[in-house]
Amino acid sequence: MTTTVLGVPKFSKGQEVKFVGGVGIIKNYRPESDYWVYLVAMPMKLEPEIVRIGYETMIWLSEADISSLV
Repeated sequence: MTTTVLGVPKFSKGQEVKFVGGVGIIKNYRPESDYWVYLVAMPMKLEPEIVRIGYETMIWLSEADISSLV
């Protein structure tokens, strides 16, 4: 049996990050099998023609898909 040790998360809640789809803020994170995934909330823009009814502006991304704005 092999044990994998997962390191500490690279990003923290409230941190601004960028990714291929734009920018956002880390709202939460959780461990997957051997990496961290982050719930990223994208900033709201002007009201679209259709009504937002859910979490269309949040997405789960892996640590490899995110980079810091700093």
